[in-house]
Amino acid sequence: MNKQAIIERTVNAIMHLPEARAAEISTFADFIFKRHEESKLAESVQELTAEGEAFRFLEEDEEIYSLADLQEVFNG
Repeated sequence: MNKQAIIERTVNAIMHLPEARAAEISTFADFIFKRHEESKLAESVQELTAEGEAFRFLEEDEEIYSLADLQEVFNG
């Protein structure tokens, strides 16, 4: 079923419901839309962070300790 068919089916169902039930569906649709927008925003922020230079210093951090610096080695 394509998006247009889903929309038509949903609108048809809403048209046959009492106003209070139609309002519930509207509220639920608003909730789903808001959740979708927040998800897209979070993805965009993650992409910008990954592509940006702000955290690049973490990738270039030099190793200041080595295994030779260990005083005790735990095997377990």
